[in-house]
Amino acid sequence: MKSFQIFLSFCLGFCAVTLASAQTSKEDSLAKRHEELMAIIMTQPKVPIKTIGIYVYDGYNTLDAVGPYQVLSELMSVDIFFVAKEKGLVKNQRGLQVKVDKSIADVKHLDILVIPGGARETFMQTQDTAVLNWIRRIDKTSKYTTSVCTGGWILGATGLLKGKNATTNWYRAEEFMQLYGANFKPERYVQDGKYWTSAGVTAGMDMALGIMDDLMGKKYTQGVMLDLEYDPKPPYNAGSVKKTEPIVVDMMLQMYDMGLRPLLEKEKQKKAASPKK
Repeated sequence: MKSFQIFLSFCLGFCAVTLASAQTSKEDSLAKRHEELMAIIMTQPKVPIKTIGIYVYDGYNTLDAVGPYQVLSELMSVDIFFVAKEKGLVKNQRGLQVKVDKSIADVKHLDILVIPGGARETFMQTQDTAVLNWIRRIDKTSKYTTSVCTGGWILGATGLLKGKNATTNWYRAEEFMQLYGANFKPERYVQDGKYWTSAGVTAGMDMALGIMDDLMGKKYTQGVMLDLEYDPKPPYNAGSVKKTEPIVVDMMLQMYDMGLRPLLEKEKQKKAASPKK
């Protein structure tokens, strides 16, 4: 009987030690997991990012601007805003008005500059010396200078893409990039140093996620993608020149040509006539 009591006491003691050990192990595991979670949340960017400006103008494409705005606003402690040539109401291609509180005269520095695209109005921006000079000034201290869609025309017109790899909207993309001395790459988005350029409209979100990954790493970027539930599933495997039926590409090309081809040809003639520096 006494032996049994000793044995029972031993078993109870062993169980108590085992349970205590298991509890400690569980607590250690939970503490470690909490540290891992906090490490993701508190991830610091590889370079400090405090200000992000999205340059907008009458006729810009909404998603060109708002897509990167939504993604990049997931960076903590950043001031992200729209900036225009003049303060006030700016209209997108369809007339949607956005109130812009900062003019290019107000903004002297940006860590990230995003230049969205549009159509004819975008081409007009390539002729605006005040805008081009502002972009050049911002670029002197920016960490990332970027464009979405035909916004690459504006960035190209500054001369900053000369000799660099770049992409833009599919419409006569190689012609436009050659016009500005850039090396066209038919990619969703292209990075060349601090210059990031993206293809048409929706590609701006992919580019912004690429910048997020470059700044914050894989886990933080995955968190952003989940927050946005960014998991595209289009009805057709199309959306690029290579994937779209040729007849549809021709139709879209002719439609774009009616408004933009004369402007492109005129710009080519102007470039050819101007003395080379």
